[in-house]
Amino acid sequence: MTTSTKFAGFALGLVALFGVALGAGTLVGSPDSEPETHDTAAPDPGTPAGPGGLTDNAGGYTLVALDPITESRRDATLRFRIEDSTGRPVLRYTTEHEKDLHLILVRRDMTGYQHLHPTLGADGTWSAPVNLGRAGDYRVFADFVTAAGQPFTLGTDLRVAGRYAPQALPAPATTATTGDYTVELNGTLAAGQSTDLTLTVSRDGQPVTDLQPYLGAYGHLVALRAADLGYLHVHPAGHPGDGTTPAGPGVRFAVTAPGAGDYRLFFEFRHAGTVHRAELTVPVEPGTSAPQPAPEPTEPGHGH
Repeated sequence: MTTSTKFAGFALGLVALFGVALGAGTLVGSPDSEPETHDTAAPDPGTPAGPGGLTDNAGGYTLVALDPITESRRDATLRFRIEDSTGRPVLRYTTEHEKDLHLILVRRDMTGYQHLHPTLGADGTWSAPVNLGRAGDYRVFADFVTAAGQPFTLGTDLRVAGRYAPQALPAPATTATTGDYTVELNGTLAAGQSTDLTLTVSRDGQPVTDLQPYLGAYGHLVALRAADLGYLHVHPAGHPGDGTTPAGPGVRFAVTAPGAGDYRLFFEFRHAGTVHRAELTVPVEPGTSAPQPAPEPTEPGHGH
C-alpha cells in the first residue's frame, strides 16, 4: 500500500481536539515526511472518505469470494477474484508496499485477525492459505490499487461452519504485551478530527531502537470499527532508510476516525526477524461540529 494513500477508507491527518481512553489488547508474534493515507474513493473531491470494506463493489470493481461458505479447518485455502464492470477478472495491479494486494481476514467479534498476501493465478484467481480453525462469520477485506492507480478496499463475508462462541470486545487500556515486548499507545482520538497517534515499542523494559522494515515501513496500522467493521489502513510518517526516520521506539501515525464508537487497532511491526502484532481497543468520543452560519435576515414581504 502506498506512501500517499492508506488507512483504507479515511482521510488522515494530525491534531486531536478531544481526549479519549485508549484500548486494551494482546500482542502476538508471527513469522515472517508525513503519515500516509489510503482513501477508498471519496464520492467527491474534498469530501472526506468513509471507512472502506463496507461493500463488495465500488468504482466498477467487485470482490467475489469463490467459497463464501466453508468448513472449519486450520489449513483452509481462501480463493477470490476482483472482477471489473464486465465481470472479467482483473489481472494487473499497482504494487503498493511491496505487494499487489493486501488481504485482511477477521472474525466479526474481532478475533482471528490475519494479514495475508495471496498469490494471483493466471486466470485472475487469488488464493491464500488461511487459518479457519474458529467457526463463525468472518469479514474479508481486499486492499489494492488498480493498474490505473485507483485505491480500493472491498469487503465480503465468509461463513465458517461449526460451533460459534463469540468473544466480547476487550476492555480499553493503553498497552499491549506479549513475551518481552510492550507496546504503548499515546495520543487521543475524536470523531471527525485528525489525531497524532504514536505506538512505542519496548522489550524487557528497554526502548526498541532497531525496528526492521516490514512491507516498506516500520509499522502498519489497521483499525476496524466494532459496530460495522468499517476498515481503515494507515502507514506511518517517514520511510526506512530516508536518513531522518528513526527505527523506533515510537512509530507515528495520523488518524481520523469517521465517527464515535469502539475501534479495534491492529499494529504490526518487525523486530529480530519476526513480525509482531499488537491489538488494542479504542473508544472514540463524539467530535464537535463546525458552527453553522445564522440565516440571513429577510426583508418584510420577502420571507418564505
